[in-house]
Amino acid sequence: MGYFNLAFTVGAARQPTTLAPGLVVAAAACISAATLLWRHARSHSTLLHAPSPNKTVVPTLSEPQLRSLPYPPDALPGGRDVDTPYGSIRVYEWGPEHGERILFVHGISTPSVALGDLGHEMAGRGYRVMMFDLFGRGYSDAPCGLAYDTRLYVTQLLLVLASSASPWAAAPGFHLVGYSMGGALSVAFARYFPHLVRSLCLIAPCGLIRRRHVGWRSWLYYDSGVLPECLVTYLVRRRIRPRTGPARSVAEGGRIVNGDADANGGAGFDGAAISKAKPEVTVSSVVAWQVDHHEGFVMAFLSTIRNAPIYAPQEDWTALSSILQARRPRGGAPTNDTGLGAGLKHGKILIVLGKDDGVIVMAETVEDVNTVLGPDGAKCVVLEGGHELPITSSVDVAESIEAFLQEL
Repeated sequence: MGYFNLAFTVGAARQPTTLAPGLVVAAAACISAATLLWRHARSHSTLLHAPSPNKTVVPTLSEPQLRSLPYPPDALPGGRDVDTPYGSIRVYEWGPEHGERILFVHGISTPSVALGDLGHEMAGRGYRVMMFDLFGRGYSDAPCGLAYDTRLYVTQLLLVLASSASPWAAAPGFHLVGYSMGGALSVAFARYFPHLVRSLCLIAPCGLIRRRHVGWRSWLYYDSGVLPECLVTYLVRRRIRPRTGPARSVAEGGRIVNGDADANGGAGFDGAAISKAKPEVTVSSVVAWQVDHHEGFVMAFLSTIRNAPIYAPQEDWTALSSILQARRPRGGAPTNDTGLGAGLKHGKILIVLGKDDGVIVMAETVEDVNTVLGPDGAKCVVLEGGHELPITSSVDVAESIEAFLQEL
């Protein structure tokens, strides 16, 4: 991915500073963007949310054009659009109506279609599946004027659960599966509503990423406060828009631990086929489509990086550890005798990791999970693959999840 060269050269005394050409162009773009944003703000002062492509793009396309989208509106079965005070949320629900229920939460950049194959695997095994597009992704609107933090995302999960005609909140609860940033959000949800969560499964979860993996570009864009916000938005838009290309095999995607891997999981992730049904469509093409056509995607991404529970240390994990410990049987006593009600049976969660993941480093994550949750707090399963694990290896991940659920 291309980046602007923000370096500048200072000559000898009294010699003028020479700015990199890219910075001059970026500054000019920033001024233009600021003018447009100011005019937009004056004419849309009451805007509550940025509309998704479902409102701005889909109505203008023919059926053949809709089918050719990287993420068509009917990519997954059981779709519905849920109207909320925060904007519309795209939700999918399918599988046996009376099966055990599993709610999936996707990652920071890819919408729910990325977990579609995994959802089909679990539905085929008899589970009732529900997944949704996080705010600012896919076909969900992007709330304006709010931090994209734990509070917003946990509220969204509750709205999604309430939108179903099935009793998802009824005992014994539902299984919660979170991928990447969705894993960190799932930990937060389980912390506050453990009685609703029958089990917790995390796939390559964020939340414990060590701070030393934060590269200088990430610091400059998200934390430094040095650059004006309009310039940050412009640079981040360029940064997170991947180059699109044909799908690549897992072996072709080299993986290194990347301190600037906030926008993608490496070549193997970007080039992974998004689903078995559309092998020609890559993760990168879906992300690029969102950058180009979702008016709130960049805003949501930027705010999420700044406010969501992505990096260590996270108090959600410490709080979850106490909850799990309280639910583990003592002296042969059944788990439900703790007086805490249903949820998180046996006081153990599942964590599935990719051996070659360049974003969620396997060895570090296993070590940190054992430190935070204790040796009895989590079962860690390591599979071949990188950060694209649940996308390209949905069968293996589904088998790991089902085996864990059968142990409960």
